[in-house]
Amino acid sequence: MDLLVASLCLSLIHGCVDARDSVLEQIQARGEVVVATRAAPTTYFEGENGPAGLEYDLAREFARYIGVRLRIVTADDADAAVALVAGGRADLAAAGIGISRQRRQRVDFGPVYQTYSPVLIYRREGARPIRKVSRLSSPVQLLAPPDSALLEGLGRTGADLDRLQVSVASGQSAGDLLYRVWRRQVDYALAPSTEFQVLRRFYPELVAGPELAAPVQVAWALPRSADDSLHQAVVRFFRRATENGELERLVDRYFGHTEDFDYVDTRVFIRHLRGRLPQYRHEFEAAAAATGLDWRLLAAVGYQESHWNPVARSPTGVRGLMMLTRSTARQVGVENRLDPAASIRGGAEYLRLVRRKIPARIPDPDRTYMALAAYNIGFGHLEDARILTQRRGGDPDRWIDVRESLPLLEDEAWYGQTRHGYARGREAVTYVDRIRHYYDLLVWRDQFQRTRTRTALLESGGDASPLL
Repeated sequence: MDLLVASLCLSLIHGCVDARDSVLEQIQARGEVVVATRAAPTTYFEGENGPAGLEYDLAREFARYIGVRLRIVTADDADAAVALVAGGRADLAAAGIGISRQRRQRVDFGPVYQTYSPVLIYRREGARPIRKVSRLSSPVQLLAPPDSALLEGLGRTGADLDRLQVSVASGQSAGDLLYRVWRRQVDYALAPSTEFQVLRRFYPELVAGPELAAPVQVAWALPRSADDSLHQAVVRFFRRATENGELERLVDRYFGHTEDFDYVDTRVFIRHLRGRLPQYRHEFEAAAAATGLDWRLLAAVGYQESHWNPVARSPTGVRGLMMLTRSTARQVGVENRLDPAASIRGGAEYLRLVRRKIPARIPDPDRTYMALAAYNIGFGHLEDARILTQRRGGDPDRWIDVRESLPLLEDEAWYGQTRHGYARGREAVTYVDRIRHYYDLLVWRDQFQRTRTRTALLESGGDASPLL
């Protein structure tokens, strides 16, 4: 009987393993961990450079932590991801899952690593603004995604919910509802604050109204089992990721530059995306091929420098689409700074040279962020900021720490201790944040064109996205 039990094939995902092994040992013997997630800019998406997203990066690091491969399975929404775990078709779910009573009846949860608030969303210059639900003179229709954590939060809040007539949009995600609000198909929608924070850059007319409930806690979903080996491995992983700063770094990568939103700047960018970028895209792609950089990163730098204006000029004498100084132009072999192709080629080469100076031990995207800061204020000033970071007890190899030290280069008490002296450090931080913002828009423009917006364009017969 022991031999029989030991040779049982335990489930759809486990295959033939020893039944006496713990759940974690079974996963390690199988050589892969199956993680359920959902496609969204806050969780998981496929880009030209491969899979990305906060949940994907965390799942990939967890797979490395327990020494196995990662296999991703996608679900339509968080509840569907939970169902995959409860049904034994995934080892865990990492999908930005809010903890709810309903979900606790089916799965266990790992450590809380993020929160979001249920927020009422409407369109600027569309539906009437709502600042406080209690001030509504008549009820309004509120469309919500089928998310038990969002809806349970509404049930526990003290807001005047009788003034909100909530309808659940079956089969539609929060992203789908935000899109519908932007298209004026729906007046009001309920969405997690994290998704709105990211997606408002693509739909800049959307506005956040009041938070309708207390913050919802986010955690990974795990099978309910007397064997807690997998659960304990997840707890240890998140403890380590918190202590070594990896979790903070990943959250900053996907959310750190989204908090400061400029409506006018985003609208101008979208206009130039349609009108100016097509004239220079080929040049950006050629420069990227020559330097090994992402053409969208180069385009984002070019936009930050000149708004893709080939004859731009600053009061200090820098000129052209990539705003090269005379000395930089000579260094990279550019004779005519007003030639857009030459300027793009020169700017790309200079960024490549600056990036090569950044220690190779620093992983991306931190290495690229530091290279962008150095492109703006000079490599010497970046090194000064890294030294100050170390003196202040931070990690000079982490952008999230270095960005806190850059503004100190404007304070005499600090820049007096540096080799290269005063620099506009705050400007460098803003410079990098804006480039990250433009880069995201360019990346997601490709995503929108390949997926939902093409379908929506065919269905609606009109513009499917402000980014097209």
